[in-house]
Amino acid sequence: MAVLPPDPVYVLRCPDKAGPNSLCFHQNDRLLAGTLKGNVLLWDLQTNRSSLRFSVGSQPIITLHHTHDLLISQEKDGTITLWSMENAGYTRHRTFNTQHIGFCRSVLLDNLLFYPSGEDSVGILHVNDPNGFSQTLVPTKDKQSPKLGMVACLKAFKFAAKYYVLAGYESGHFITWDIDLGKVVDVHAMRQKNSMALDYDPCTNRGIIGGFSENLTVFSYQPETMKVQPCGDMSVKNPGINCIRIRSDLKILSTGGLDGRIRMFSWKSLRPLAVLTEHKTGAIMDISYSTDKVTIWKSPIMAVAGMDSVISLWDLYN
Repeated sequence: MAVLPPDPVYVLRCPDKAGPNSLCFHQNDRLLAGTLKGNVLLWDLQTNRSSLRFSVGSQPIITLHHTHDLLISQEKDGTITLWSMENAGYTRHRTFNTQHIGFCRSVLLDNLLFYPSGEDSVGILHVNDPNGFSQTLVPTKDKQSPKLGMVACLKAFKFAAKYYVLAGYESGHFITWDIDLGKVVDVHAMRQKNSMALDYDPCTNRGIIGGFSENLTVFSYQPETMKVQPCGDMSVKNPGINCIRIRSDLKILSTGGLDGRIRMFSWKSLRPLAVLTEHKTGAIMDISYSTDKVTIWKSPIMAVAGMDSVISLWDLYN
């Protein structure tokens, strides 16, 4: 049974009435939120005050990433912008359009940005060298190929020193690409269609997929062939999983639901640990973990964005 959790260590109120849609930490003591109205808000977690607000555009910000000195924003209309840190703010450095309108979140791995491109392709950009490495992965299209629909979720990872990306589609198909070879190594049809969230841990060779149903699908890869192998399902009380995060220490799995619940599981055993109910109305939009201790709380922190215009901060199972 899930036990009653402690309260959040702090709650940030989003001044943008449309609410936070995406989160990312920068150097642990700074938290950025992208809102449904197209603004970016920055909080200094040493004071818990919003120190910066600027407009990206008029579209919801689907994803935020931050390298050491570069902010990356992805908007619902397919616009991706690279922002350079300058003085106390950010300057627009480069903008391009992916021709993808939707809610599939981009992924950043080792300064490689993986993003949905067009309806069913995956683009790759080296964010620190825009004139260098770039690539577009296009699924095979012939009479035998399944109808995929749009890219719905992405996960990039390294396995046995090679780069791969896993793309989930509206149809329930999941395609794995070998990035070095630029080719498809597996196409797998899951029972569940319309997946919305995905995460995978190459250290334990286990991943998890969620969508509009109440089921979470656990999977792994066959190491010799890199074929997806389903390992069973977990179920939650209410349908609809909007985001999934495996914590970097590989101890905790967290999911954000359309019912406003954050569910915490042991990543080792998949045993439920807690159900967080701080967000009273609307869906959970994003979950982000600091990579190290946040100074004021002397502990790593989990940040959760809700449709209730609240960002809750948690110190759990550290």
